[in-house]
Amino acid sequence: MGSLFEPGPRPTSRYTRQRELMDYPTMPNTPNALTQAQIDSFIADGFVRIDNAFPREYADEGRAILWRDTGCDPNDPSTWTKPVIRLGGYADAPFRQAANTPLLHAAYDQLVGKGRWLAPQGLGTFPIRFPSTEAPGDDGWHIDASFTLPTDDASDFFSIRANITSKGRALLMLFLFSDVKENDAPTRIRVGSHLDMARFLLPYGEDGATMRQMMAGNFADTDRCPEALAAGPAGTVYLCHPFLVHAAQPNTGNRVKFMAQPPLIPAHGFDPGLPPSPVQTAIRQACRLVL
Repeated sequence: MGSLFEPGPRPTSRYTRQRELMDYPTMPNTPNALTQAQIDSFIADGFVRIDNAFPREYADEGRAILWRDTGCDPNDPSTWTKPVIRLGGYADAPFRQAANTPLLHAAYDQLVGKGRWLAPQGLGTFPIRFPSTEAPGDDGWHIDASFTLPTDDASDFFSIRANITSKGRALLMLFLFSDVKENDAPTRIRVGSHLDMARFLLPYGEDGATMRQMMAGNFADTDRCPEALAAGPAGTVYLCHPFLVHAAQPNTGNRVKFMAQPPLIPAHGFDPGLPPSPVQTAIRQACRLVL
């Protein structure tokens, strides 16, 4: 499959160095959500930042629930004994509401296509990162894979797969439930890496590549990509291409980071009869494909 196509040129990225994204162009506070320039940036860089994507009060209410479930005292750092506590399965009202604001729904439509995604019923897992000198143990570069084959061991994390049409995942989303600055363990992003990953996944066809295969390929050698940091105030959301290579990092600051990283689930499988979305356009440009 891959031998039929020459790799496409990398669209011009706005990034030439690692930088903290507090000054990244933000979203207009209108139901239209994204400008064409921001859609073009998503295609080239693999993500777009939305400021004030959900109200700060939702973040405050959500953090109160999460603090309770950590078993830690928010006012007593001596109780923060682990570098990361991973909590999952959150569908309480502030989480559902945060994921379904009119601004986000409009952005989902623009990046994925109207009728092509399912409204989130919650925000799933929260990896909560505490200030610590201890390595968190989960800070390797990766993409979020989405499915297994019947012959795979579904309990084996390294057998989870991604394929060229991004089966099972329309977007990767990063929801900031606390203020996140450079030292507060912002997610690291390899800018433009989604294009390299599209070219990597192309030869694997519909079955896709496993996490083990992607790791063996060093995630398409994307270490040459410039890095950016997914920082911002509580209420910020990063909508990311599902092939975007990213990583956690240790919290070297003095406050706790609260972030959810759910997928946006597609409403149905890939349909070549529909106009290409920006997610698909990025893949097409990377691989010179009709997808």
